[in-house]
Amino acid sequence: MKKTLLFAVALFITLLLTSKLNAQEAEKLLNGQDLSNWNFVLEDTSLNAEDVFSIRNGLIHIRGELGYMYTKKKYDNFHLHAEWSWPDAVESNSGIFLLIEDPKNPFPNGIECQLHAGDAGDFVLLGGSNLAEFKLAKGEKRPAFPVVKKAKPSNEKKAGEWNYADIYCRNGVIMVYINGEYQNKGTNKVKSGHVGLQSEGKDIQFKNVTLVPLL
Repeated sequence: MKKTLLFAVALFITLLLTSKLNAQEAEKLLNGQDLSNWNFVLEDTSLNAEDVFSIRNGLIHIRGELGYMYTKKKYDNFHLHAEWSWPDAVESNSGIFLLIEDPKNPFPNGIECQLHAGDAGDFVLLGGSNLAEFKLAKGEKRPAFPVVKKAKPSNEKKAGEWNYADIYCRNGVIMVYINGEYQNKGTNKVKSGHVGLQSEGKDIQFKNVTLVPLL
């Protein structure tokens, strides 16, 4: 009887640990072959999305016309890892969109983790989104693009080299690390949404964009 009970307990623990490990498996948001798991928004609706967003040698290339790509799925608690660089060593502008509620054109309702050269890690509040950390002085008018500045000076690598962002979203709280260094925290009432990559300015390329669910 004791052996049977011990076996049952051991089996339960094994199944529990296995389910947790499976839940934490990374989901590759860029499969290196196509962009079939993404939707696209371009301010200039006469443009073809495949001319702006493409896969080359396993990397995603974004040409820079204003718009963004976003996941077809929504996500809530997760760790997002993404690596980016500026082709031809030309610094430009882009961003990682988080907790997108409404994929409007040309900016969604969501939080942008800024990737603009020199500002990586800032939060930009898009489309009426909000963070508790953004404060307005009495009588001050809300700007079109409110910003929550990062905690430390820029720690980005020079243009042409690869940078990486690790972003943790849990119950609406967003933590951002750039190249392994903490840069920002934001608290959002919204706890679930799409993930997006922005097209703005000039070329940018991404790789190793993965998402791990947080338990």
